[in-house]
Formats: sequence, C-alpha cells, structure tokens
Amino acid sequence: MASITEPARQTPIVHETDVLVVGSGPGGLAAALAAARAGVEVTLLERFGCFGGNITVVGVEGFAWYRHEQTVEAGGLGWEFEQRAKAEGAAVPESQSLSYELDSEGFKLVADKLVLEAGIHPMLHRAFVAPIMEGPRVTGVIVESKAGREAILAKRVIDATGDADVAFRAGAPMKSTPREELQAASVMFHLAGVNKAAFLDGIRENPSTYASWSSGEWQIETSGKEDEMYSPYLGKPFDQARAEGLIPPDLDTIAGTWGAVHDSGELTYMNLVHLAGVDGTDPDSLTEFEIEGRRQAMLAIDALRAYTPGCEGVRLRNFGMSIGIRDTRKIDAVYNMTEADVREQGRFEDSVGIYPEFIDGYGILILPTTGRYMHVPFRSMVPKGIENLLVVGRSTGGDKVAHAATRNMACCAVSGQGAGIAAALSVKAGTAMEQPDMTAVQAELTRQDVRWQ
Repeated sequence: MASITEPARQTPIVHETDVLVVGSGPGGLAAALAAARAGVEVTLLERFGCFGGNITVVGVEGFAWYRHEQTVEAGGLGWEFEQRAKAEGAAVPESQSLSYELDSEGFKLVADKLVLEAGIHPMLHRAFVAPIMEGPRVTGVIVESKAGREAILAKRVIDATGDADVAFRAGAPMKSTPREELQAASVMFHLAGVNKAAFLDGIRENPSTYASWSSGEWQIETSGKEDEMYSPYLGKPFDQARAEGLIPPDLDTIAGTWGAVHDSGELTYMNLVHLAGVDGTDPDSLTEFEIEGRRQAMLAIDALRAYTPGCEGVRLRNFGMSIGIRDTRKIDAVYNMTEADVREQGRFEDSVGIYPEFIDGYGILILPTTGRYMHVPFRSMVPKGIENLLVVGRSTGGDKVAHAATRNMACCAVSGQGAGIAAALSVKAGTAMEQPDMTAVQAELTRQDVRWQ
C-alpha cells in the first residue's frame, strides 16, 4: 500500500485529569461515575454527541431483558441506570422480563444528568486517535475533532471503546475471533403508526417462545428451561414474506424480537436485522453493512405491514445512529475468562461484581431463572504488557462463550464500575492500577451498593 509522510507537529495539551475514560457506553459511563463517586477528578471522552453508547447510539433498549423472579444481580450502577430512567419517564416495562426498557432518546438526558451531578468533565465530539505512551505506560490520548488534533493527559486511563482501541494501538496483545465466526451485527429501528390493541391481540393468538428462535439462520442451544417461556419473537411474518416473494428466499436473517408497544402507536427496539460477516474495526465493512442493514429493515417493515395485525399502517420512526456491533477485538488479559466460568458459576478472589447466568451468543441462549451467577474478575480487565490501562465492556479477556455473557450491557456496567473504583483508589494511594488493593476496592464496591460475592 502506498503511503505519505505527515509532517511533525506540536499537539496542544487541552486537558489533564486524574482518571480518563475513553468511550461512554454502559461500561464507560459506569467507570466514570464510579471513579468520580470514589473522590477523584474524572473526564469522560466520547466520539458521538451523547453518552450511553449502545443504549443511545445504537438503540439497544433492553438493558437487562434476562431478568426473572429468581435472577441474582450485582445492583450498582447498572441497576441505577434503570431506576433513574424509570423515575424520569425514560423507561417502560420490558415485554419479556421483569426489567425495564430504556428509552434511547430519554436516556441521553439521564446520562447527561448523571455525568454533571457527579462532577465529571464531559468531552463529546472528540474521536480517539492514539495513546500517549511512556514506554509501556499509557499516560493519555490524542484526539481529533473540529478543533483539530489535541492531547489529553491522565494519571489513569480506562479503555471503554468497545473495540479495545486504546489497548490495541498501545500494542497490547489481542485475541480475535475469525470474521466468519463473529456474532452478527444488528441495525435497530423504531416504528410508528401501530394499532396497539390489534398488534397485541395478534401476539396472543400466535404466541412465540424461546424455542421459536431455532428457525431460519439460528439453531439455539438452551438449557431446556427456556424453551416454553414466552418471547416477543417475530418470525412468521418474514417466513410468509419469503414464501410469497416479498423478501428474497435466501435472506433468512430477517427475524427477531420487538421491545415495547406504546399507547402512542410506537413499536420500539426492533431487533430484526442481523448481519453476518461485519468487521466492526473496518470502516469499509461498517459502511457496507450500515447501508445493507437499512435496506433490509425496510424489507422487514414491508413484511410487517403485509402479515402482522396492527402493523398495516406502520412507518419507520428512526434508526439507531450506528450499527450495533456485538463482537470485535478482545484483549489477551492477565486472566481470560472461560466457558466453564460462565456456565459453572466461576468464583474469583479479585471479583468486582457478579453477573447472572445469562449467555446470549454463538448459538447459545441460557436465561438466569434459577439464581445461579458468576464473579467478574478484575484480572480480565488488565491487558498483558501494558501499564496504567484497564479495558472494560465487551473487550475484556475471555473465550467465545465467556464473551457471550460478558458482552451484555449490564455486565459491561459491572466491569466498568469495578475498573472506575480501582482507578480512583490507585490515584489516591499512588499505586499501580493493575495491582490494586482488592480489599479496598471491594469495600468501595460495597459502599457503592455493588454485590461482588
């Protein structure tokens, strides 16, 4: 590949902070809030114009759709996100569980308030470009924006980019799943013009269960207990559309779930378009599939109009701002979680929180209905060979099946809160962030209402 040589430049240092969090999805937002509440200066960096990541940018509103009567959870900031959204009118009961569906637009306001109340320094509209390094130690980041190229220095850095961008560009070793094996990406959308009564009558007349997911593109492994449970799954309208030529017969990836139907005629959190082969770290791949995903969404809407009661006059209300990526880079961590950890209630002395037995991905769907849970270890957030950097969210260390659990937004909030506390306490103690005093970290987790054992 041909290249050019850029001229050397002086980059202005525009900001310095104790803890810098790069990315503001559930993991990054939780990390920033936890660090600030632990008593240090925190800066939250985000490339989009809002905080919330998958919730607000992609439109994934089902934050904890795994929740059932016997589900055991960590509490903490993940629970607070739901409760705060509910209190501010930015959440409605979720259709298949005991949780709440977060309104993707309303949560932008909720996140703003949480950030400002905590005294966090917000930096929106700045894209991470490169880490600032002193040997193997990350000491800040370079960003690009309408203001040009800028430097931000920090005593501690947390990578919440979702793709481990900071760790990757710092030279941390990575583990990548082959492209053909990556979990499919989704294009989320919302609808308007639904006849709520007619739609719900149709759902009651033709109910679906989690066993219904084993059709078309999917064959789902369950524990058996999920098979007869209700699921807001839509598959029949798309089967009929394929049979009658409204959707190409080979396009068997259009099917999935709806989130909530509102008195206003809105049908939200439509998770119907699934795109295999997307490389979320390749802008050309993202471009191709953003366009293709929107095309397929309109095919799905045509099928809903034709074959789903209550949807005869439905119209597109909006897409998420960005395609939803489930799977890209994962760090090679000091400890990489295993399939056994998430299936068999892994326990760790360096736990930063618990997460219920919820596995969703790579053809597995297991719901936490029996009270089983695992620990999330601090070591899974520590990249090998790099100092002063923690990685949170879906890029923590682990194998494929472990990732099918830890990638979920509520688990991202668990790892984020633990990392934020570890970063803050290491600043206050003047110790290495990657080797924290776990007794102190766990005591602060308890103070912040997190169950970690």
